[in-house]
Amino acid sequence: MNKILCAFLFICTLSSAQENNDPYLETVTTIDSTIETLYSVISGEKGEARDWELFNYLFKPNAKLIPSGKKKDGGYGIRYMTTEDYINTSGKWLFENGFYENELHRKTEVFGHIAQVFSTYESFQSKNDEKPFMRGINSIQLLNDGTRWWIVNIYWAQETEENPIPSEYLPKNGP
Repeated sequence: MNKILCAFLFICTLSSAQENNDPYLETVTTIDSTIETLYSVISGEKGEARDWELFNYLFKPNAKLIPSGKKKDGGYGIRYMTTEDYINTSGKWLFENGFYENELHRKTEVFGHIAQVFSTYESFQSKNDEKPFMRGINSIQLLNDGTRWWIVNIYWAQETEENPIPSEYLPKNGP
């Protein structure tokens, strides 16, 4: 009887997944898969197109991408972008120059259906580069709607000489 029940549940699960007909759903079923997809979708060699449909799929409608940095007057500021703003301002540069962003370390906190991820990254122009040209921390807020994880916001800061990445946000063996 247990074998029949297991077979029935397996068939129901397959039917449900096929009915859903969502080719990207597996990329957002966990926090890990969502973050891994985020990094992989913006990464690529010079001349390699990015999958902007998949990029948009990761984000809740009205989500924001929020870079922060030092202003000309010496203070710090932020800029709010939609996913389309990001694609329009960064897409061409990523394609023309090559860009790989790798996660070095992650600290995740979850409360019910919300999550906050501090994800330390390093950036390269090619996957063959040995030294990153930039490092920083992405603060990623996510929502689980009961079916999948959505990125609500990404707020980030680049590492600078005045603001190095603290050791608690780096791998235990160092960068």
